[in-house]
Amino acid sequence: MTRADDEILEYLGSNQAGTPKVIADALDRNNNYIGVRCRKLVSYGLLERPSRGFYVITDEGKSYLEGEFDASSLVQDD
Repeated sequence: MTRADDEILEYLGSNQAGTPKVIADALDRNNNYIGVRCRKLVSYGLLERPSRGFYVITDEGKSYLEGEFDASSLVQDD
């Protein structure tokens, strides 16, 4: 987990959904980097991608933000 991962989860936790471009603009980060991190968060089960380029936070992602989920236990789904 990176600082950007936390920022992405916090953004989506309060805004419900977004594209990497919208998230990157809100966080003042690089669009491509945010896209890479969003895909990684999907592989960890913290985000879902209901349609191409559109991300939403999962229940696990919300639990992580609330401190109820330990990121060290994350296993990447391939």
